[in-house]
Amino acid sequence: MTELRHVAIHGDDVAYRDQGEGPAVILVHGMASSSQTWDSVLEPLARHLRVVAPDLLGHGITAKPRTDYSVGAHANTIRDLMAELGIDRATIVGHSLGGGVAMQFAYQFPERCERLVLVAAGGLGPDVAFLLRALTLPGSEYVLALACHTKVVDAGGALTGWLRNLGVQLRPGAAEVLRCHGSLSDGQARDALVQTLRSVIDVRGQRVSATNRLYLARDLPTLIVWGDRDTIIPVSHAYAANAALERSRLELFEGAGHFPHCDQPQRFVELLVDFVRSTEPASDIPTALSRAGS
Repeated sequence: MTELRHVAIHGDDVAYRDQGEGPAVILVHGMASSSQTWDSVLEPLARHLRVVAPDLLGHGITAKPRTDYSVGAHANTIRDLMAELGIDRATIVGHSLGGGVAMQFAYQFPERCERLVLVAAGGLGPDVAFLLRALTLPGSEYVLALACHTKVVDAGGALTGWLRNLGVQLRPGAAEVLRCHGSLSDGQARDALVQTLRSVIDVRGQRVSATNRLYLARDLPTLIVWGDRDTIIPVSHAYAANAALERSRLELFEGAGHFPHCDQPQRFVELLVDFVRSTEPASDIPTALSRAGS
């Protein structure tokens, strides 16, 4: 596993992984996750690219202050981290919530975004799993505290170990879900999760959408990756986004769920490396976005 490094951004400690040389790629994880979600792809990618994978505020071992956890705030953190690391422009890769952050980054800082990669991305329509909608209800934080109590997490770990001894291996995506669940045994992480959820989702579904702004990214090279068995965010969002973006490429991972990069890491690495090598970075997006915002 690539060693975690640390940098202070506006007084908050931000942990990140940084490995490899070449064109820069920023990997942005999803909700309740961390840079660990990229463990199976980071080192193979770093043989070809410079790969930076942060723990977003409120996630992993990065600070968990009482602050703004909106997609815009996370996009600001990515921009500030790039500045600290001397990275002017990069391909932004976002999974789930990170996909929404990646799209927001491209909208806010088009001059810094060379390409966009959306992996089972949020922010492309209202549909989302019922559990996430339920967790936005008043009092859900108390239910979450019980569901993620240390004893419950430990029991889940023991069950996983027992199944492994019997020769039953969890799919990588399922193992990632359990890791996310385990991270929420920390009260500060749970608080950050609830704040993040409520900033993008309500009981009716996703309430932050980039769909009405996708036309602004029509000239931005975009790769869309989705598992065809995603039960968190439906694959129909991938088809709609691909239809709306002129320079997009859609890749469906058959048999994969919400974590296609975990379920099929080799294919993901090959796709991403090929995408970076075979596409020219966006050059005229800032002008187009500036006109649209004026």
